[in-house]
Amino acid sequence: MRLFQLILLCLAGYIQYQLWFGRNGIHDYVQIKHAVQAHQDANAGLTKRNKLLKADIEDLKLGLEGVEERARHELGMIKTNETFIRVLPAKQP
Repeated sequence: MRLFQLILLCLAGYIQYQLWFGRNGIHDYVQIKHAVQAHQDANAGLTKRNKLLKADIEDLKLGLEGVEERARHELGMIKTNETFIRVLPAKQP
């Protein structure tokens, strides 16, 4: 009877060791869980960026206001009968 209890105790210890430290154990699970969370955070940022780009595309397809805004901001274009004033920063000695 003592031998049987010793064998069961050793078997339980081995199973616990495999659960905590073995391949596909708790340690691996925690590492994979952190990796998945990092990828989900990255995907959320990329999804947000994609939504902004889709909104820009739709704005450029549907209306001229978006095109006009980009032309004014990026290319410095002005309409007729408008005055363009550029303010330069003061020179540093």
